[in-house]
Amino acid sequence: MSSVLKAHLALFVVGIFYAINYIVAKGIMPTYIGPSGFIFYRVFGATILFWIVHRFISKEKIKREDYPRFIQAALFGVAMNQLFFFNGLNLTSPINASVIMTSNPVLVLLASAVILKERITPFKIAGISLGLIGSLMLIVLPVILGLSQIEWKSGNPLGDGMILINALSYGVYLVTVKPLMAKYEAMTVIKWVFTFGCVMVFPFGYDQALAVDWSAMPTDVLFGVAYVIICVTFLVYFLNVYAMKSLSPSIVSAYIYLQPVLAGSMSIFLGMEKLHWIKVLSAALIFSGVYLVSFRKSKKLPTEA
Repeated sequence: MSSVLKAHLALFVVGIFYAINYIVAKGIMPTYIGPSGFIFYRVFGATILFWIVHRFISKEKIKREDYPRFIQAALFGVAMNQLFFFNGLNLTSPINASVIMTSNPVLVLLASAVILKERITPFKIAGISLGLIGSLMLIVLPVILGLSQIEWKSGNPLGDGMILINALSYGVYLVTVKPLMAKYEAMTVIKWVFTFGCVMVFPFGYDQALAVDWSAMPTDVLFGVAYVIICVTFLVYFLNVYAMKSLSPSIVSAYIYLQPVLAGSMSIFLGMEKLHWIKVLSAALIFSGVYLVSFRKSKKLPTEA
């Protein structure tokens, strides 16, 4: 199996983890843990896991001159990304958040062009456009046609703004961390990104973290918290940086379009929803979009004299 295929497989697994998260993490926040407190436990829990695993598989150290880039990656990829998303989601509606998050690949493409000088090809533009259409169709069209039982709730301007900042910060993070991946091992990069992220998250989540009553928390909620820390934080971030060893930030971000499809597929499997032509068509558009974003023209081999 090629490294590129392994990277795509890793991103697909990330999408599955996120899809499960929509079901598992439901009801945890803010009933049992406040949004900033939840981030506190996510970041500190994942950081401990990164340090333990790194100790057994690598002895690589980072150079002092790379500290500023690691701090920048931690600011945009851990602190701003997670704090703005969870607090924004706590204020606005899930539908609004889902629609705004589909802007992430576009922001990544623009950031890659400005910071990494990555060429914006017609295939990438077409792929991101297809993915955007597919995601919006899956989220908005059932409501417009009256097919969904969920009412279209008006969002909160502050919450919507936080979600947009989250999408932008994650886009900057993917572009920022790419050069580090060319210099260090994936586990080394993510370990130090989260270590610096801990320092940034601490003052915002400390009070809510202390207010959690763990003794009153049901067993299924405890398992949900563990799942978010281990799978949705530790494994997801590692698999994302692992994929970036072989793929561009634009391709990695394009996989965000798969999350609504995978979440819907899981709901159908569990009997929570029924298969509909809108879901089939949106899935086809999204998969086509991911393919176009990752498409590269094959280079012609020089002819022998």
